[in-house]
Amino acid sequence: QVELVESGGGLVQAGGSLRLSCRVSGVAFSSLHMAWFRQATGKEQEFVAAIEWNDSETYYVDFVKGRFTISRDNTENTVFLQMTGLKREDTAIYYCAAKNHATGGEPSRTVLYHYWGRGTQVTISS
Repeated sequence: QVELVESGGGLVQAGGSLRLSCRVSGVAFSSLHMAWFRQATGKEQEFVAAIEWNDSETYYVDFVKGRFTISRDNTENTVFLQMTGLKREDTAIYYCAAKNHATGGEPSRTVLYHYWGRGTQVTISS
């Protein structure tokens, strides 16, 4: 059974930092393209960042470039999202997603992802 479990969310002040983690089990992590999405209350889910299965390339949505960093540790079956310079508009539930690297396609397309975590809440206060 494939499982993605996010952790690291919480309440921080604007300008602060958080590091999200997503641990994967039940599937060969090193073959997975990993991504983070988020969904704020009343808004559609949106792409945040992604990383190739072999760590060869990363992708970011424009509004997090320079503030967020995605990384992975294949020995720990974990993908991370380091978030700095947090803003109130970053408040959302953050979801980890995975797809087999052979799937291809745009990293931001949610329909391509086979596996999803349940999410972790990130709340930024002013």
